[in-house]
Amino acid sequence: MTTAIDTLQLYERFKAANLDERAAKEIAEALREITENNLVTRQYRDIRLAELKADIIKWVAGMLVAQAAVIAALVKLIG
Repeated sequence: MTTAIDTLQLYERFKAANLDERAAKEIAEALREITENNLVTRQYRDIRLAELKADIIKWVAGMLVAQAAVIAALVKLIG
């Protein structure tokens, strides 16, 4: 999962803004690294949310079964 960033276009824009060549290269490269390491795609986010939702449903269903078993045991002890 990578987010494409056009470092050449960034470099050219920085050069057009009168940044020296070395600074323009460094800034463009830093932005590429940041986006590759810290941003997620919409598709990846949606997949992870679906997995999380499925896990939550499993936990809730399990807890409902456990709760019903505890209540049934208490009713049996009391009655």
